[in-house]
Amino acid sequence: MPRGLGRRFGDLQVRPKLIVLHNLFFLTLACAVYFTLIPPFERRVTAARTIEISLITEIFSGDRPPLRLPRIEAYKYREGSAEEIRLPEGVREWLDNNPGQITTRDDVLYRKEPRTGLYRRLNLPTTVYDDVIDRARNTLFVVLGLVYLFAVAVLELLIMPTQVYGPIRLMLDADKATREGDREKEMIPEAYITDDEIGQILKSRNETVRELRRQEDELAEAIAQLEAQDRLASLGLLSASVAHEMNTPLAVLHGSVEKLLETSQDAHTHDRLLRMLRVTQRLRTISEGLVDFARVRRDEMGRVALKPLIDEAWSLVSIDDKAGEVRFANEVSAEAAVIGNSDRLVQVFVNLIRNSLQSVNSGGQIDVRCRRTEREGKRWIVTSVEDNGSGIPGDVLPNIFDAFVSSRLDSRGTGLGLTVAAGIIQQHDGQIHASNRSGGGARLEVVLKSAD
Repeated sequence: MPRGLGRRFGDLQVRPKLIVLHNLFFLTLACAVYFTLIPPFERRVTAARTIEISLITEIFSGDRPPLRLPRIEAYKYREGSAEEIRLPEGVREWLDNNPGQITTRDDVLYRKEPRTGLYRRLNLPTTVYDDVIDRARNTLFVVLGLVYLFAVAVLELLIMPTQVYGPIRLMLDADKATREGDREKEMIPEAYITDDEIGQILKSRNETVRELRRQEDELAEAIAQLEAQDRLASLGLLSASVAHEMNTPLAVLHGSVEKLLETSQDAHTHDRLLRMLRVTQRLRTISEGLVDFARVRRDEMGRVALKPLIDEAWSLVSIDDKAGEVRFANEVSAEAAVIGNSDRLVQVFVNLIRNSLQSVNSGGQIDVRCRRTEREGKRWIVTSVEDNGSGIPGDVLPNIFDAFVSSRLDSRGTGLGLTVAAGIIQQHDGQIHASNRSGGGARLEVVLKSAD
């Protein structure tokens, strides 16, 4: 656990039940140690006392004074008359009747020397051994008490806050953030996840939350796609109706322009009629596209080279007079190819490039690039259309692919081009994204399955 974790959780409310359990555990352990060590020690001390008393008694029974005993003063050895050694009256009578014999009274040995007639007394070390046992008991009790207090203090002040209370508090705070929908705080930082069992629980919890969030995002995306498909279906019905109403007058207009071209002799008028013919043809193409969009059909899919597709899209867009004032660069790799329908994809890039063309000023730049990527074990090609125009307004960007969303709701833009493009890309099981470049301008990206 990192060093800062103990400080971070120093103010945690200590769990009373855990403290009681810890105290009971250490108290039981201390009692077990105490009652395990003291009885064997007492038996050893008692055995040592028995041996020493036997040796002392044997030495004391000899004719010579027991001066060879180490630390003889500890035994309070005395030798002299009955008054000098304060010999009890009953003991003196017994000794006088049994010279050379030993008697014991209150842990004291008495003997009368037959040769000299002097009396001897020597205290047995029974109290010494009792004192040793008492001191051992008291010392062990104090030591175990100190060890117990130290262990509880270390556990409750150092180990538990960092190893148990801290991770539990982290998990509770993260769960609270999860319930409140705060994704920034719902994940437990990796720096606080250790390799022990609690760390594995925290790690498993993070993985579970990530999986749930991933499923939520997928569900939200699926719902958004369903909503988009509903809007596209409604738009398709409208598109079919508009296209149907446009086809008849367009056919009449187109035929009339062709007749006028056949009879026109003036060069200036001829040029104007040719321009009108191109415009009517463009309107008819748009009408056909609306019909195709209304059908929401799945055309035949195949391998489509991107570079010539982009060139074709630009050639259709370049009919606009503004195209001559803009620099266009097709930097797509010649080897890049996707799986799709070429006619439908041309329509997509016509809309994207036209959107960029209307966004840039005179002398602006439009670049088309591509890159390869892998997602979920599949290969994709990301094609981006970038410009250095004014970019996409912030209030438009989130809903730019919705129907009738446009920053140019005038004679040059209705907000349907990107909606149609998004519908076609969805039919190709691809993705389309819009964003603003950091250096200015817009970026539209199309993600399609790679053909290689």
